[in-house]
Amino acid sequence: MGLLEFNKLPINTLVGADWKTFNEILKNRQIDKEYKRKYYLTKGVCRLLSLATPIQENRYKKLLADKPLEHDPVFILGHWRSGTTFVHNVFSCDKHFGYNTTYQTVFPHLMMWGQPFFKKNMSWLMPDKRPTDNMELAVDLPQEEEFALTNMMPYTYYNFWFLPQYMQEYCDKYLIFKDITDEELKTFEENFMKLVKISLWNTNGTQFLSKNPPHTGRVKELVKMFPNAKFIYLMRNPYTVFESTRNFFQNTIQPLKLQNISSEEMEQNILQVYTKLYKKYNEDKSFVPEGNLIEIKFEDFEANASDLTKEIYQKLQIPGYDDSKSAIEKYLDSKKGYKKNKYKYEERTVQLVEKNWDFALNDWGYKI
Repeated sequence: MGLLEFNKLPINTLVGADWKTFNEILKNRQIDKEYKRKYYLTKGVCRLLSLATPIQENRYKKLLADKPLEHDPVFILGHWRSGTTFVHNVFSCDKHFGYNTTYQTVFPHLMMWGQPFFKKNMSWLMPDKRPTDNMELAVDLPQEEEFALTNMMPYTYYNFWFLPQYMQEYCDKYLIFKDITDEELKTFEENFMKLVKISLWNTNGTQFLSKNPPHTGRVKELVKMFPNAKFIYLMRNPYTVFESTRNFFQNTIQPLKLQNISSEEMEQNILQVYTKLYKKYNEDKSFVPEGNLIEIKFEDFEANASDLTKEIYQKLQIPGYDDSKSAIEKYLDSKKGYKKNKYKYEERTVQLVEKNWDFALNDWGYKI
């Protein structure tokens, strides 16, 4: 257990942003009165740490910028709470994969300089489990890269954690890329490529393994960047996803937000974003070359993770299964006693899901 409780953090994750990104995200945005102290403390720490950004930029340009990738990435897709973290942890047992770490999500500009010092302090302070679902937390564990991208540029969906009143705007511009400009898209592509290369360098991997729900709305653009990328798309019972996402968002946003948002507004945002993400993915998946996409129900994977992991490797022609099989089996054995949060569907929840997400229930054949 770290010294700080997750929901009582005195600063938010923008401490790891470069100075330009910090100011662009918050420019002309209202900071509610009760979060002014957190804002100014975060701003002060960010300003200090961002002085080191040029050091990493110089090292990146010298060592990695012109270095080509050996393999295009493997992307684990799906709406939040669809089981992407578990699948990510399973595949990251394969040491040929490189990935974004929890430390990197907060301090993407302190990777190639100062990492041992800052990582030690982060490990000392942070909790060892996610408060939302009891999944383990540690500085070197694989983590979704959207938080890191948020600290590298102002054009990401996760700006909503800090400014939840703009959740739908960020969704349309930076989650499904509906309203993104050419300049913003170019900045996204450049920073994502930088993140991939630094992640591989940091973890000694040869192929980047991505677990990032926002990428579910960016498949067309990802295929353009990485023509031979592989995609694993997870489906999960929409009733469970709704309950779990609502719980996850309401808990995670507490130490991060600089604006208030009501539970009702957050709930409506979740309903709308799910619909937009679902439609965008189904429009874009036709751009994935044949043989590079597999779609799986998480319930099936959870029940038979060993066999389905092998099947995914084979169908997507991903290298490394034989060498990593024993490590994967060891990890799966360690999770056999893991206790997940349980959700009892209230009548109102059932009504909301059936009214707003009936397309997913019908397409995937889920029932209560």
